[in-house]
Amino acid sequence: MTHNPGTIQGESSGPLGFDWQTHASIHLAGGGGILEGFAGLHRGTLAQMVAMIRNMPEDERAQYVIYHAGDHILTVPEIMALAGRPDFPRI
Repeated sequence: MTHNPGTIQGESSGPLGFDWQTHASIHLAGGGGILEGFAGLHRGTLAQMVAMIRNMPEDERAQYVIYHAGDHILTVPEIMALAGRPDFPRI
């Protein structure tokens, strides 16, 4: 049994928030291939990677995606939404 059981709908009943310290990496969008997961251009925390893309000129952002939480890929609209969250760390 967990110390933080979910609700009947499957949501966590724990405190709200986002793990900004999870490992993430920036990759070229449209990359691929069997070794793509090892071809990160930048590595760090999710907060650092989101801030890096947020701070890029708008016309350059579309070239990149963020890999985090194993195999989850964040696209630019998702990245910018994360950067706009009120709990996004000041970086």
